[in-house]
Amino acid sequence: MITYLDAAATTRVDPRVADVVLHWMTEDFGNAGSRTHEYGTRAKKAVQQAREYLAGTVAAKPEELIFTSGATESNNIALLGLAPYGEKSGRRHIITSAIEHKAVLEPLEELQSRGFEVDFLQPGAPGRVSAEAVMEKLRPDTLLVSLMHVNNETGVIQPVAELAEKLRETQTYFHVDAAQGYAKVLGDLAGPIDMISVSGHKIGAPKGIGTLVIRRRGWDRVPLEPIMFGGGQERKLRPGTLAVPLIMGLAEAAKIFRSEHAQWQDRATEIRARLLAGLEKTRFRINGDQEHAVPHILNLSFDGVDAEALIVRLKQQVAVATGSACTSASYTPSHVLTAMGLPEAVAANGLRLSWFPSQTDDLNVEELVDAIMELQPDSA
Repeated sequence: MITYLDAAATTRVDPRVADVVLHWMTEDFGNAGSRTHEYGTRAKKAVQQAREYLAGTVAAKPEELIFTSGATESNNIALLGLAPYGEKSGRRHIITSAIEHKAVLEPLEELQSRGFEVDFLQPGAPGRVSAEAVMEKLRPDTLLVSLMHVNNETGVIQPVAELAEKLRETQTYFHVDAAQGYAKVLGDLAGPIDMISVSGHKIGAPKGIGTLVIRRRGWDRVPLEPIMFGGGQERKLRPGTLAVPLIMGLAEAAKIFRSEHAQWQDRATEIRARLLAGLEKTRFRINGDQEHAVPHILNLSFDGVDAEALIVRLKQQVAVATGSACTSASYTPSHVLTAMGLPEAVAANGLRLSWFPSQTDDLNVEELVDAIMELQPDSA
């Protein structure tokens, strides 16, 4: 049995969620847009209930949440959808960090090609961008700040709640990519964040479903324009037939995660402690500020050990990664660790261990440590 330690990339669908998804695929399989029969009516009602629940998890209103295929699409709608307003208003300045996921960095590169100016803040060795650093870059023509909630490679929590309060007093919109932090870090997303991107497959829901929360400022909506057309669903921002089974799966996963959060937190912390205790026999460094980090992600660099060689050695024992699944085909140093100013030998050999407690019961820390020590023979 290979232990799965790549939960930051994706999680197994919870069997209870799978049952819900199957029901809405094979029994109540109606189209939520069908208004002429009971199948459609049941689907529409279920979607509305899911929308109400999911919006409530971040203290938003149901009408402020739209369904998407995941955080990547949500990020694109938020960033590219706001661009026309920026062009019309003459506000073409955007602030972000150099450690964002490619699902944010690449849309911003597209906006740069259209004449937008983007400031990429460097977080330094802790891997955490301060709210003050963002505010110092703010200008009258700053359209948007986009900052992730939890970094997908290091697990470092960014100060999004603090920043939301500061930006609320300005005309600048605030977008948060919450793919890694949603449901795991409680409270942060309930503040006045204008747009929040969520992906279901990080919390035991199926792949292919997510949300974008678009919170009003009083009576004013964020002036997004669609980037796709055809059908007018989801407030004309995300056209297409709603994936009712996936939506219901996301809602069920969020309910389960919320009800079991305390157990998840305790188990994730216990696994972290076991790993770190075992790894004391090796020489390693933890990358990122551990005072502001989620309990289920560790980014480690082992002295004198090539990360790719280590992954090959561990292939029959644990499933791990060097960084984001979206860039795992690249053997170049992590852009996150590089942006943190870490030495190239460290940035090129960061190993990410991430776990979903219920999917990590078979973890053998001793075998993992022995494999590392084979490549680091002078370990104590």
